[in-house]
Amino acid sequence: MKVLVAEDDPNMLVAILDILATDGHVGIGAKDGLEALAKFDECDPDFVCLDIMMPGMNGYEVCRSIRTKNERVPIIFLSAKSDEIDKVVGLELGADDYMMKPFGMREFLARIRAIGRRLSKEFDVPVTDVFEIGDLAVSRTELRASRGDEAIDLTPRELRILEVLADNENAALTRERVFAECWGGTLFPGSRALDQTIAQLRKKVEVDPRNPKIIRTVRGVGYRYDGPS
Repeated sequence: MKVLVAEDDPNMLVAILDILATDGHVGIGAKDGLEALAKFDECDPDFVCLDIMMPGMNGYEVCRSIRTKNERVPIIFLSAKSDEIDKVVGLELGADDYMMKPFGMREFLARIRAIGRRLSKEFDVPVTDVFEIGDLAVSRTELRASRGDEAIDLTPRELRILEVLADNENAALTRERVFAECWGGTLFPGSRALDQTIAQLRKKVEVDPRNPKIIRTVRGVGYRYDGPS
């Protein structure tokens, strides 16, 4: 699940994105309200977490703007403001929940899961958890792929690589793009981090790692997934 997190405290933002990754989600960070709106339009997240007191545009304004575009996406306010009126305002603007800082990360993840289950039942839409790539079924929440009766444990980064390839079927993705999508940074010349991770992932998910069908190499470019084989 793609979760947009708007938080102007960089340490809090990193902590939330890290805990989302350990739970198999893809975190999309924004440092202020204006960036949050831009990333909402760009990334089409499945879930939104908004700090209230942010520069440029506060969380209330972001929530109001998102609700004019999408009435269903779940929204949680994350705030140090404790007044009951602040919570009421947030909920009346269309938020689904309100968490006061500081909060436990386990509780945070539990709230996300609970709201996702509730809304999926309301709108009769299944929670997007499992996607297919090749002959594998990959579960985001379980951090696991399965091929028949075989279960394959994945790291959050390995899962993200498979997700990016599946989302861009038949497209040749540059090494730089894969790194940016899965590491959240710039691939420096000479770095072997991507190649080593791909090699380990192929050993896990390919029937024959020397003749890969899921993660194909595009020489001089990067990698490609060609669809079901």
